[in-house]
Amino acid sequence: MLSQRTRYAIRALLHLADRYGKGPVQLGEISAAQNIPAKFLTVILSEMGRAGLVETLRGKDGGYWLAKRPGEISYGDIIRLTRGSLALVPCASRLAPEPCKNCITQDQCRIHWVMLKVRDETARILDTIRLSDPVPVPLEDVAAE
Repeated sequence: MLSQRTRYAIRALLHLADRYGKGPVQLGEISAAQNIPAKFLTVILSEMGRAGLVETLRGKDGGYWLAKRPGEISYGDIIRLTRGSLALVPCASRLAPEPCKNCITQDQCRIHWVMLKVRDETARILDTIRLSDPVPVPLEDVAAE
């Protein structure tokens, strides 16, 4: 499950992607348009800045903008930055695997193998979808046609 922090980060970066190349976007605009508390948004954008995804300029004409083109930022990048891993269980993490609590050994655990497959497919999908990709029509719109 995605945390609220991760969902906010994705929405904020999508907002900046929609305005890419048009200059700095003020925090208040992002906060209001995306319904993200300003204090929480400041923390998220600072974290994205340290990771090299966002740049900022202070002052009256300042704001935030993407440090990379929207086509260079994947959903996988954002989720890893905010969540740490795409794995559903600690033992399936590729970067920092840890044994699961109260589990049998990994070579005996059939869940481990399944979770590695889930993690790999999730990574394959999230690493290919970029902020610049068009959003498909919502299902309820298709059903109404």
